[in-house]
Amino acid sequence: MSELRFDGKVAVVTGAGGGLGKAYALLLGSRGAKVVVNDLGGSRDGSGKSSNYADSVVNEIKSKGGEAVADYNSVVEGEKIIKTALDNFGRIDILINNAGILRDRSFAKISEQRNTVPNLAAAQKWAGLTGEIPQSPIIWIAAKLGLVGLANTLAIEGAKYNIKVNTIVPTAASRLTEDILPSDMFQAMKPELIAPVVVYMVHESFDQTGTIIDSTLGFATKSYLVRGQGAHLRKKPTDPVTIESVREHWPQVVDMTNAKHLKSLPEVTVGLVEKNAVGASVSNSSELKYLYESHEEFSPLPTYFILAGMCMEAPLVSSSMPPGKHADFTNILHGEQYIEFVGDYPGTEGTFNVRCYVADILDKGSSAVAIVNSEIYLDKELVCRTQQHVFVVGQGGFGGPRTSKIATDVLSPPKRAPDAVVEQKTAEDQAAVYRLSGDYNPLHIDPNVATASGHAKPILHGLASLGFSARHVLIKYGGNNPANFKALKARFAKPVTPGQTLQTEMWLEGNRVFFQTKVKETGIVVISGAYVDLKNIVQDGTSSTPQVSTPNALLKSDGLFAKIQEEVKKNPQKAKNVGGVFLYNIMENGKTVKQWTLDLKSPMVHEGSPKTGKADTTLSVSDSDLLEIASGTLSPQVAYLKGKLKISGNLMLAQKLGPLLKSDAKL
Repeated sequence: MSELRFDGKVAVVTGAGGGLGKAYALLLGSRGAKVVVNDLGGSRDGSGKSSNYADSVVNEIKSKGGEAVADYNSVVEGEKIIKTALDNFGRIDILINNAGILRDRSFAKISEQRNTVPNLAAAQKWAGLTGEIPQSPIIWIAAKLGLVGLANTLAIEGAKYNIKVNTIVPTAASRLTEDILPSDMFQAMKPELIAPVVVYMVHESFDQTGTIIDSTLGFATKSYLVRGQGAHLRKKPTDPVTIESVREHWPQVVDMTNAKHLKSLPEVTVGLVEKNAVGASVSNSSELKYLYESHEEFSPLPTYFILAGMCMEAPLVSSSMPPGKHADFTNILHGEQYIEFVGDYPGTEGTFNVRCYVADILDKGSSAVAIVNSEIYLDKELVCRTQQHVFVVGQGGFGGPRTSKIATDVLSPPKRAPDAVVEQKTAEDQAAVYRLSGDYNPLHIDPNVATASGHAKPILHGLASLGFSARHVLIKYGGNNPANFKALKARFAKPVTPGQTLQTEMWLEGNRVFFQTKVKETGIVVISGAYVDLKNIVQDGTSSTPQVSTPNALLKSDGLFAKIQEEVKKNPQKAKNVGGVFLYNIMENGKTVKQWTLDLKSPMVHEGSPKTGKADTTLSVSDSDLLEIASGTLSPQVAYLKGKLKISGNLMLAQKLGPLLKSDAKL
């Protein structure tokens, strides 16, 4: 069996002066890692300070031919620990957040100060996830489960940077537990039995993130949260929730007979479904940009812009009906949908204005059809137009026209087997979640309304099904780049029941993708005559290169890059020591207006995207914010947290870039 090595890797281990942390540090050092041994050297309640503990471990690593450096800072000053790593080794690959203190008090004995501002320095070193007998050491317990939630959140945010975050729940002998555990148990629970588990989890070959591993006495297992089926606390959506109704349904609330494994943190916090309203999921890193507002490519899905007209159409259709005819929630159905983007894809900020009007009313015999057009403007610029065909059941027969020249028609797919098929299961609560988008039709939430309309249960809104299919097409043939989306047309043929599986069948013809959507369980076509027009066909699953609107415009930041270019020419070896390719997207109103490449492998600095290959790290920032960062008036960390600076790719490599630019170019 090949030995797992850590040669060239830099590991920071907090609380590494003894116990578990020492075992982690020694094992990492023996396998080639450069180790930062952090330990405050205080007593187990956090008081006092000594360098002896960290120095002893460093000397032991060095005596065996390894590399290590001591750090004596408290974990509440984490930036100092990180600085020690960067100053000595120039990078960080592994962080084991292990340091802990123990204040073993029951809740009733905690002082007011500790009750209000507890010292939660204990990180990932604890006895378990459950309460302890006979008393509850509340500070210790609060730190435990709080850090599980923190680690899960960091796992989600770190996924796009290929940073893995996992939680270890170790039970081992240490100076924190030497007078708590029985003597024979203390002797048996050696930290060396757990260290291999933790060190394997930080190896580059370990591909899991967001996991909770419980380990003791040479045993390890995965732990996770489960959630019961729960119960609705009111009979109708219009009913109030009362104490009595809670009491009535409480047996179902606490029934764990059919409990479900919660795979990710969003399932816990949202508590409804695994996916968002149209199926985008944090489990697919390429779709995080549709869910997270601070993502460097944050964007709405193209079908989102349909909603602007939808929110206005109901009163317009009602007031436009012929004499003696009416339209309301009880008799209208969404029949067809069209959307077309004009010019550049809209950004994520700005003032949108919508013009919505009924363009025609058709007489289909038994029903009427209202053709509703919408035009969406960003400030004064038209960005997209939509057209809805709204069926008004039972309101035909008024002698109107049956067809309209202004209607955008559906088109049949080619008569051959589909070129691609993508399937995805909807959630049982999919209709309820989509309703949060502003869909107030009770047909999609109220069982009584659904029954009155001839359905066994509330059905999924047609636009929710369309959102699934549009995503599938964009991922398969559009590089998952919304800016590549030109137009869409679809007919809603049959309803979908939440929980069913949608199959999107696609045919590629030039830049047009014909598609139809079926329910897998029944084979019934629910979306027909549909197509998506794309600006470019991208079939390898990668996003298209950002479109640069004004590549030759003179920006204030150009001077900064000129200075960097000059410094790199003066000292090419210092640039090569960084050894990465960095792409700067200079943004304006949500669009890339210029790009600069810092190729520190060659090295060279030039305007535009990398001349060969891809960038290791991409940084997106506005011209004005970049100047503030360069002048020191805006901290890069603050800019990142506020979404002003967005970074994708190798985030750790950017740490090496920072000191170089700060010292040589004030950037």
